[in-house]
Amino acid sequence: MSRNPEEPVYNRIEEARTALGLSRQDLADKAGVHYQTIGYLEREEYSPSLVLALRIAKSLNQEVSELFSLNPFKKGKQECQSGISFIGLRA
Repeated sequence: MSRNPEEPVYNRIEEARTALGLSRQDLADKAGVHYQTIGYLEREEYSPSLVLALRIAKSLNQEVSELFSLNPFKKGKQECQSGISFIGLRA
């Protein structure tokens, strides 16, 4: 789960999690990981495995492409497939 500095993975985990009113512990329990893992991912200190990215997306009712990107998310308002609005972030 280590980060490759040559190709960072950007994410919107924190925005999706807080939009649903979930704590890091809540999301960790749903995704089957330790709550600190969620913190590392939100701070982009680690890149998730494909399996973990899929589990997190499922736990947040999102598509993987709505949460993770190889490009930084742009500022603005965007609504995801689940109807959650992300203010300040756009792929």
